[in-house]
Amino acid sequence: MSIFQWNDNLLIGNALIDSEHKELVKAINDFFDACDRKINRDELQKTLSFLNSYTIKHFSDEEQLQVKYNYPNYEGHKKFHEFYKETVRQLMREFIMRGLNDELVAKAKHDVGEAIIAHIKSEDRRLATHIRSME
Repeated sequence: MSIFQWNDNLLIGNALIDSEHKELVKAINDFFDACDRKINRDELQKTLSFLNSYTIKHFSDEEQLQVKYNYPNYEGHKKFHEFYKETVRQLMREFIMRGLNDELVAKAKHDVGEAIIAHIKSEDRRLATHIRSME
């Protein structure tokens, strides 16, 4: 069972961003699923590596759209992206150093999963509204 359910409430109305958000939520859920199944360390590391690389890809794509459409809150949005990418990297470092533990899972749920859902529902919706107004 997925911790973070993908549903229409997360759609922002931009096909590229919506498809990438769906994949990002899936990557986050894959990590939690791997934690629940207590798979081996290498496989869990692969889920974290994919989450990290996909986060970088998605944020790059999103920032390119912001530049293309001269998004007025580009700097603030980018700051969140940088902070979030560092959070995912820190999660990976903690996993490498200490392995899987309840504190790591709780931190990932709050700082990675809940944070991106909140970001999608607020900041990314504002971005999509801006893009639609410019087209």
